[in-house]
Amino acid sequence: MQLLKGIGVSPGVVIGRAFVLDDITLHVPKRHISTSDIPHQHERLDAAVAASIEELQNLRDRVAKELDAEAAKILEFHIVLLRDPHFLDPVHDRIQEQEVSAEWAVTFEIQTMADKFRALDSEAFRSKVSDLLDLDRRLLRHLIGETQSRLKQVQGEVIIVAHDLTPSQTVGLDTNHVKAFVTDAGGRTSHTAIMARSIAIPAIVGLERAMTDIFEDDLLIVDGDRGVLIIDPDEATLEQYGKRMEVRKSYELSLADVAREPAETTDGVRIKLYGNIEFPFEVEMVDRYGGDGVGLFRSEFLFLAQDRDPSEEEQYEAFRDAVKMSNGRPITIRTLDLGSDKYTQGRQETPERNPALGCRSIRFCLQNLPLFKTQLRAILRASTEGDLRIMFPLITGPLELRQAKMVLNDVMEDLEEEGIAFNRNVPVGIMIEAPSAAIMSHAFAREVDFFSIGTNDLIQYTLAVDRTNERVANLYSAAHPAVLRLMKDVIRSGRRGGIDVSLCGEIASDPDYIMLLIGIGLRNLSLVPSAIPDIKRVIRAVDTRTCELIARKVGSFDSERQVLNFIRDETRKVMPEGYDGRSVGGGLA
Repeated sequence: MQLLKGIGVSPGVVIGRAFVLDDITLHVPKRHISTSDIPHQHERLDAAVAASIEELQNLRDRVAKELDAEAAKILEFHIVLLRDPHFLDPVHDRIQEQEVSAEWAVTFEIQTMADKFRALDSEAFRSKVSDLLDLDRRLLRHLIGETQSRLKQVQGEVIIVAHDLTPSQTVGLDTNHVKAFVTDAGGRTSHTAIMARSIAIPAIVGLERAMTDIFEDDLLIVDGDRGVLIIDPDEATLEQYGKRMEVRKSYELSLADVAREPAETTDGVRIKLYGNIEFPFEVEMVDRYGGDGVGLFRSEFLFLAQDRDPSEEEQYEAFRDAVKMSNGRPITIRTLDLGSDKYTQGRQETPERNPALGCRSIRFCLQNLPLFKTQLRAILRASTEGDLRIMFPLITGPLELRQAKMVLNDVMEDLEEEGIAFNRNVPVGIMIEAPSAAIMSHAFAREVDFFSIGTNDLIQYTLAVDRTNERVANLYSAAHPAVLRLMKDVIRSGRRGGIDVSLCGEIASDPDYIMLLIGIGLRNLSLVPSAIPDIKRVIRAVDTRTCELIARKVGSFDSERQVLNFIRDETRKVMPEGYDGRSVGGGLA
């Protein structure tokens, strides 16, 4: 039996068999294949080579025309190498002799050749190393096309094991067969993690060694509550987890009774709980779990779920359906939050070096006006159906906000000229995700109808921690005093400006933070729909006076560890039974 510790990003416990999914990453696992699969691997390699040559030829011709002949010669070298039997025959031989996957044979042979070139006392050969590595990535990119088709081969109930999964792969998982997934890469607030919670299957990320230590069909226990993966568990462990799964089931049944009760403190203060969703059908899930509406509709997942941009009509239908299903409850649509680890980087010939600080979110939209205007048209057309609100992401300064509002007004004028109905007074708000926006929130409060504090990015940018990097995941904490101070500044600005302030980050789903959030003045939270009953139970067990005292005490701490220990102890005092439930698999870690 072997135990790996990662980051539990979607709660639950599952026992099942491993389905290992090869993917293009910095590390390609050595996957042994059956003898009958060898011809297929040869075919895959040949197809990847042919596709790469065609791609390189088109690129070479364009470079020769638009740049210069010397640059085109570099690409010609790549084409020649791909056609050279001395380059390809060893790869085919390795597939045949060692019975391994085409992607592992490719990367092994190219890396071996690159190491030989590096060792030669010749600058000419050493300069070719980057060409070899480029070919490695290109071939693997074409081979990874098999990933999606391999996902479609899943039979029975399995646990996906991968280096990483894209958001579109995650949302495309067939939950009738895929009961959980684990990855080596990723962080607590990566978009893949968010998608896992949306489709409500247990998931662990940041394991680092899963792909090297797990083989196809290994028996696994995925403990998404504790972030623990157990490989080949013994009988005692299987029995222990079987009992925990039964306790978890009972705890979830008790939460179902809470779902229809109001989220109201013991002294009568109402807290609005909204759902975070990606697709219209999830509106029904928000209602089922007792939510007050949708606080965050992540519209970019309409783009991530397919290989092309959705049309205006497709977007309109999705937004219209969501508003109709909300039955008069508010629904806040966030405009495209593309960029960073999402949609745009994979389509660029030269991906950004630091996309998290690059052309993403509202910046991407303002640089791609046709795309932005198409989405705004769809949103505005749907605004006639109910209580729809528009929210701009990652606003960092007043100029960005004014530019976005100017584009919105242009679209409104176009719709008026065309005689298309929309709500002229649709509420417009912004996400507070950058420290600059939090510090300038007093100015923004004069120009928008509401704020939504996006703690996932606010933490990342305040603490200079990549929220998807497992190597620094321990430094990413909402309990950091600097983050809490910025949140309090935003809440104060909203109160003085007479506008609503909500919080839509992952901490809204964490019971440990609820008393603190109420104590600093938040009355609107937007969270994963399935977590609403758990959070509602905490709210119904506390009073605002106690929460304010907790917030005041936390304000005197100077470290996140002090904050975390204190709020956990306070939550345990008011919710001992809930805490016990979470310790055996309920709630969110």
